[in-house]
Amino acid sequence: MTTPALAAAAAERAQHIVQRADRPSQRRCAEPTAARATVRAALSSVQVRESGDAAATLEFRGHASVYEQAYEMWDMFGPYTEIVSEGAGADSLARANLDVPLVLGHDQLRRLARTSTGSLFLTEDANGLHVHAPALDPADHDVAYIAPKLKAGLIDEMSFAFRIESGQWSPDYTEYRINRYDIHRGDVAIVGYGANPYTGASMRQPAAAPPSSRARALLEIALAR
Repeated sequence: MTTPALAAAAAERAQHIVQRADRPSQRRCAEPTAARATVRAALSSVQVRESGDAAATLEFRGHASVYEQAYEMWDMFGPYTEIVSEGAGADSLARANLDVPLVLGHDQLRRLARTSTGSLFLTEDANGLHVHAPALDPADHDVAYIAPKLKAGLIDEMSFAFRIESGQWSPDYTEYRINRYDIHRGDVAIVGYGANPYTGASMRQPAAAPPSSRARALLEIALAR
């Protein structure tokens, strides 16, 4: 449904954007220019469970992005709809030197795992960007901090930071589709609040116990360069 604000922004955008392939300027999740760029997505899940081995490590799985899900964004002209295309991260994830950490709250000093050390694996599946850290150290201060909060449902959201490499506006300039993004030297993050009311998150007990019920989660994408 095209609202008056969406239509007005699209009309203004059409007068100023030179090419439909131009990226959004001042991309953000809300009207205030200081707002971060966040994304709405669906069907994401976060799970943390004991791995069951002698070292008693924790296994983390989740989705930091869900594709083909429309969400509202803002640029310098006003609101628009944005969608991340299925497979948009394929080229970036195929890099031999891919370096992406799993962090808390986009804080680069609070790293839980990292692709370059073999402790974090990022892949694309039917839902979107899948995150897998198979052996988090429960003795790590940040792991010990976040694990019980995930288990209690106090924290149940994810986000990731990336750069838009390729995209295109719809002919009427109401929608922008991200066709390719670069996540190298970005991050996947566990966050307190995101922007997606559709995603789910949960904390699971050891494998012998039944999984906890799914909790609502959100997905946030940091401001793209």
